Parts: sequence; structure tokens; C-alpha cells
Amino acid sequence: LDTRKTLPGWRKLEKYATRMGGAQNHRMGLYDGVMIKDNHIGVVGSITKCVEAARAANLPKIEVECDTLDQVHEAASAGADIILLDNMGPEMLREAVAIVDGRCKTEASGGVNLQTIGAIAATGVDYVSVGRITQSAPAVDIGLDVAIL
Repeated sequence: LDTRKTLPGWRKLEKYATRMGGAQNHRMGLYDGVMIKDNHIGVVGSITKCVEAARAANLPKIEVECDTLDQVHEAASAGADIILLDNMGPEMLREAVAIVDGRCKTEASGGVNLQTIGAIAATGVDYVSVGRITQSAPAVDIGLDVAIL
């Protein structure tokens, strides 16, 4: 998966490029799903309360970012659609996948590179997201030469 982190004004093109390269798009914008992060949890009080509020607002997809196994358990129990497993090593990812036990989709993110992606994918997560797909893509030198006839 790619991420929503794209250059201002270039999102549609960058998302199209990732699809043409064989990757899947995560979200196009804030309108097609919500990602509950630590700041939201801190303000609302718990993952469960955040998920309940998102469900009450009829949001189409609810994803919860977790960096501990306790958070994973709460997010899965609260009914999250997707749990983003942030900066977890392969062993912790395997434990998180076991905790979720098919109740929702899992997404590994953070620390993903060519050296780690195989071990991450082997943990059983449903998705692996890579911000570098859009954030670190090299620029193409595009120019237009005009000749007066």
C-alpha cells in the first residue's frame, strides 16, 4: 500500500503512478476513511471511545494506529476495520496478527525497506504500507522547448 502522504496538488497523479507500478492505494483522502491516531485517543480517552464515535458518524472505514499489543487487542475488540501496526518488528507483528485472529485487516507500517519487507510480509499481515513509494520517488526532469518558426 502507498500512504496519503503525497506532494500538494500531485495526489491523483502519484496515486495513479503507484497503481501502475503494481501497488495498491491506501486512501485517497480523509473522506474515504478515518485513521485514529495517538492524538485522537489522547483527547477522546480510549481507542474504544474513538471507534464508537467514528461508527456513530457513519464513517466508511475505520483504521486504528497501534504501537503496542494492548492497543491491538483494544482496537480489534472495539471493531476497527483495519489496524495499522506501527514500527513493530516481525515477532511483535506475528503476535499482533494472532491477537486480531481475522477480526479485521492488519497493516504493517514503519521501518519497511527492501531488506525488511520479506520478513514483514511473512508475519501474516494483510497489507504492508510504504510511505517511500510517494515520499521518496525520484523527480522526473520534464521540460518543454519552444521553437519559433
